Amino acid sequence: MSRHAVFLAPAALMVMALAAPLAAETAPQDVVFDDFGSIAEPLSDTAGNAEQGAVVYVDRSTGNCVACHAIADRTDADFQGNIGPSLDGAGDRWTTEQLRGIVADAKRTFPESMMPSMYKTSGYIRPGDAFTGKAGTEPLPPLLTAQQIEDVVAYLATLKE
Repeated sequence: MSRHAVFLAPAALMVMALAAPLAAETAPQDVVFDDFGSIAEPLSDTAGNAEQGAVVYVDRSTGNCVACHAIADRTDADFQGNIGPSLDGAGDRWTTEQLRGIVADAKRTFPESMMPSMYKTSGYIRPGDAFTGKAGTEPLPPLLTAQQIEDVVAYLATLKE
């Protein structure tokens, strides 16, 4: 490969990446919840990927769902929590719309929930900066992206009794 090609290839990739249409996402402040905390419309125009949602579930630097919830057949997930309810059968217990609302902001469905709001940027009582232990100022970035919410919802929907 010539010296010029080595320098031009990354530039060409960057131009292609910038030209590619970005997936449309609903901003956290624009999410519409119903009276029971469900979210009818997907937060991203890209369908949720259950495999990616399973990764977010166990990844302690993103969703960290495994810190509070357990799934019996996830023997690969060390030190599953027992603070939140078991997620076994979540796909049977709740609709996709309900799961989306619970993952985005569980307190809208379960006001006494200890679960952090995963897709919220303001309205906190004691804001923190993600899982860093440091105080944050609003607006905070959401803990998960719209696409990660859709991925986790797709994963939870697969969990049947």
